[in-house]
Amino acid sequence: MEQKKVFLITGASTGIGEATARMAYEAGYHVVLAARSSARLAALEKELGHDRVMACACDVSDWDDQKNLMATTLERFGRLDVVFANAGFSKGSPFFGGEDKPDEWKQMVLTNVFGAAATARLSLPELVKTAGHFLISGSVVGHITSTRNLYSATKWAVTGIAQSIRNEMVGTGIRVTLIEPGVVDTPFWGSVPKPGTPELKADDIARAVMYAVSQPPHVDVNDILIRPVGQPH
Repeated sequence: MEQKKVFLITGASTGIGEATARMAYEAGYHVVLAARSSARLAALEKELGHDRVMACACDVSDWDDQKNLMATTLERFGRLDVVFANAGFSKGSPFFGGEDKPDEWKQMVLTNVFGAAATARLSLPELVKTAGHFLISGSVVGHITSTRNLYSATKWAVTGIAQSIRNEMVGTGIRVTLIEPGVVDTPFWGSVPKPGTPELKADDIARAVMYAVSQPPHVDVNDILIRPVGQPH
């Protein structure tokens, strides 16, 4: 009997991560839910069903948390086939003017850049065994120049991480996909004002993720840049 494939998602408690978890579950995967919010994860795990879903509280900016996430996943399900490094957040602190918020900047860089890199470093040895798929959440603003905040720079870094991993993993069978959403209506924004009115839904991005994952093993969808109709940048 073929063992079911395992799909791990960071930032899985809300928004794009939660929507992707639902679709991965519907597609028949065992699903590992990782995020800082243990209460939200537990509710999603209960809703989807404990038999094929495991929730694991994890702060991706903490190396030991991520090591525990990988170890717990392997102990429960025995393998990794798809990893979606999706955890991240945005703060609108400008480079000039306003209040100094160094701790806010530091946490954003640790989560968006170090966290994604750590997810890759710790999961790739297992993905090699299954010729698996590594996906990572970038952004439109990691593709263009954005003003006002450091968030755009973190997503430029994620673009570089995705390209570096793809180059490094040539010959292993691993596929690498960078997901670059435009404006999406999710709790991600918090108090940061959204740039304009057009918005995608979390399900729109989750469908793009599942499209990349569902391709034949010889097809590597490298980059999906997806904007709502009417978003100019």
